[in-house]
Amino acid sequence: MKKEMIKPFVWGLVAGAIVLLIVVFATGWVTTSSTAKQMAEEKSEKAVTDKLASICVFQFKQDPQKSEKVKELEEVSSWKQEDFVEEQGWATMPGSDSPVSGVAEKCAERILGLKDQG
Repeated sequence: MKKEMIKPFVWGLVAGAIVLLIVVFATGWVTTSSTAKQMAEEKSEKAVTDKLASICVFQFKQDPQKSEKVKELEEVSSWKQEDFVEEQGWATMPGSDSPVSGVAEKCAERILGLKDQG
């Protein structure tokens, strides 16, 4: 290789490497450890909330006045449904004194979905 070709070759190599890094990070082909950790935490939190919402629905089904409570839940505005479920105690897990954050909202969605299913 001729000496006058080395400098443009090196600059082209550097520019190509920079463009490659931008592309792989922007498309999500590579993630940093902090991003991977954040994604794992979000997924695990969602999984726990989903499982606890199932317990909440089970507790709702044990309520002797569930048919009346569903009607009340339907009449409550959507942004207050979470509070309604918490007040009924369905989102409070066995052995706990207070509702688990995020469970009541998911539980209300599922309870209202039960009526649609049957």
